[in-house]
Formats: sequence, structure tokens, C-alpha cells
Amino acid sequence: MRTLSLGTSGPQVSALGLGCMGMSWAYGETDRAESIATIHAALEAGVTLLDTGDFYGSGHNEMLIGEALRSAPPARREQALVSVKFGGMRQPDGEFVGYDARPAAVKNFAAYTLQRLGVDHIDIYRPARLDDQVPIEETVGAISELVDAGYVRHIGLSEVGVETIRRAAATAPVADLQIEYSLISRGIEQAILPTTRDLGIGITAYGVLSRGLISGHYTRDRQLTADDFRSHSPRFQGENLEHNLTLVDALQKIAEEKGVTVAQIAIAWVMSRGDDIVPLIGARRRERLTESLGALDVTLDDADLAAIESAVPAGAARGERYPDAAMAHLDSER
Repeated sequence: MRTLSLGTSGPQVSALGLGCMGMSWAYGETDRAESIATIHAALEAGVTLLDTGDFYGSGHNEMLIGEALRSAPPARREQALVSVKFGGMRQPDGEFVGYDARPAAVKNFAAYTLQRLGVDHIDIYRPARLDDQVPIEETVGAISELVDAGYVRHIGLSEVGVETIRRAAATAPVADLQIEYSLISRGIEQAILPTTRDLGIGITAYGVLSRGLISGHYTRDRQLTADDFRSHSPRFQGENLEHNLTLVDALQKIAEEKGVTVAQIAIAWVMSRGDDIVPLIGARRRERLTESLGALDVTLDDADLAAIESAVPAGAARGERYPDAAMAHLDSER
């Protein structure tokens, strides 16, 4: 497994990370045993970066990762780096009720995360969203105090814009920004990516397959359950879905010519954007993990990249990446 530096102040991590959210929440029914087996398989393949959030399944995802780490061989367990988002607050029925990134809340969330994961430190700790009621300097300052105390190793950010990134970086070293980036979500290229590169901050890219939309496995007649995020996502609705899947059809032709899958092409494209970008793959099953890892062997030359850009031009997708209410919480989109 090739490794990359997560920004100039961050750790060395595998060239692909495993996003674990879907193992506990957002995409319908889950399989605990298969999820743990997938984490084990990822570690065995050399994946070191595991990404989660303390609100994924209201703590379920952290406990799942903790169980997977405890049952993994010691050498594999020791190589794992866990990245955690905090701040999202839920009520008992699972509905979100806001964000809290006050310094006291930061330390409280961290205490519970350490317990659920069963570890003595969090490798990368980041607010899930900007709390509009709390200056980013106060939130980052609280994480920095956790770094000084040994409970956190590195500071990260998530879905924030240029001004917030600069203010955070002026407060303490920031390892990476976690943000959506894919063939059909390229907004960071305009101002955010140049800023992170100027500051030496890495990118962990989530949604590289746009929640399965550009994986090559999503079909037009797929029926979604009410607890599946995609049943409310604008890109998966009606005419938007039909249009977006025509983009996938065009990408399929390129993949077939190279003898690879659509998912592998899409992941390889993100990897081709620079060594400061680490894609997070949201595999929930071992077969999908194996397919995604195959992207590491895909080389895209200039002709391939031109063909991909022609098939899926920047801005070609229809529909926002989140419903309106969620988009309003994205500092990165303001």
C-alpha cells in the first residue's frame, strides 16, 4: 500500500482510507459481522485510515470500529489511524437537532469517543461542521489543548470555506480538510483546494463515488427505504437521477475500454488530482472493498483524463449534493 502525508503537519496514511459511516447509518440495513470483516480486510490490505463520526448511528459506528480493532491481529490494530468528526447532535429518534462546537463540548465529545473506540488517543479530530455560534478559533483551540494533553494527535476540519480554513490554521496546525470531492462534486477546485495547498493542508475526499451514484452499481429502478439518505438526496430524484446516470453510462464506456470498473475509474480520477488528496472509500462489504482497492492499480494517462473530462465535465451533474436544509450548514458552500 502506497502511503501519503496528510498535509505537512499530519501523519503518513494509506493512499486510500475507509469511510465507515454506512456501516451504521445512512444507507439502510446494515450487517455488523460483514462490517467488521470489511474493516479487518481493509487493515490486512494495508489501509491505515479509518474515518468515522461520533454521531454515526449515535455512537454505534465508533463502538463497531472499537470492536473491529480489538478483534484484529495486534500488528493490524497498531497500524490503524482513526479520524473522528464531532459536533452533530441527535435526539433519540435519530433526527439532527444542531451542532455544538463549544470548547467544553469538544472535550466532552472526545471523552465519550475515547471510551467507545477503546483507545487512549484520537488520531485526527475534527468538527463535523462549522458551529456558527462559536468562533473557529475557540473550537480549534480546544482541540489543540487535547493535543497538548495527549488525547488527540492531529487537528482536522470538515466542510469549511476559505476564510474558516485560514483562521483555523492561524490558531494551530491543521493536518487536513475533509470535504466531498468527486467527478460530479468539484466545487473545491475553485478556491478551497488552492487555499489548502497554500497552507500545506491535506484533503481527505469523501463521496468519491457520490454515495454510489457513480459507482456503476446504481440502477434506475432501485427502490430506496425511508432511512436511506439517498431517498432525500436531490441527485437521486426523478429527472436529476436520469440525467446523472447518463453521465455514468458515458463513464462506463471509458472503463470498459481500459478493462476496469466504473468505480475504479472514478476513484482513480480523484487520486490523480494530487498526492495531497486521500480518497475515502465507503465500502460496507468485502467485495466492494476489493473493487475499490483495485483503483490503486489504475493508471490514467492524458488521453484517459481528457476522455473522462469529456464524458463528465465539471458541473455536469444535476441536483445539489445535500437537501436544502443540510446545504445551509455547509460553510464550504457559502
